[in-house]
Amino acid sequence: MNFKLPLFLFLLLSTFVNAQQTMSVKGSKSFPATENYTFICEKYVLTGEVDVQIAKTDKGGILKLTIATTNDKTRISGGVYVDLVNGDVIACVDKNNKETGDGKTTSYYYFTPAELLKLKKTDIQATRFIVTGNSNTFGDQTGYFTAVNKKNYFSTAFDKSKKTFDTAKAISLL
Repeated sequence: MNFKLPLFLFLLLSTFVNAQQTMSVKGSKSFPATENYTFICEKYVLTGEVDVQIAKTDKGGILKLTIATTNDKTRISGGVYVDLVNGDVIACVDKNNKETGDGKTTSYYYFTPAELLKLKKTDIQATRFIVTGNSNTFGDQTGYFTAVNKKNYFSTAFDKSKKTFDTAKAISLL
């Protein structure tokens, strides 16, 4: 009797921990996705962070990039390059799939099945993208940016923990 309640709570918690993320693009059906990774983008002065998420679809995969903005005219546009740890580069073409709201802008890019297979085998090192918008005073920063797969800005030499996200492992589990 005393073990039933803790066992029930453990099973309930493990269900929430193992729950898989999903992603939907502009109201389409949901796709299984990785967790939302926060990559470090030192040159983007507003937040210094870019949210990166990858989903698996029937025809390959989707890359979701999200940044914080101060106005709704700012967008991630143009092509995106995904740099892998092994030196490979995946070029993603802009198909003008974007969303803006709540002080953030999101752009979606698509992977072929062969590109998704590369992502399953090798971790992402960085993503390179372009931020466009109007150039008025106190507007958002525009230009070319690189978001690096790092968990923290700073660490010490004594910190032996892994400092990057295991993107390949998470993508292979989709």
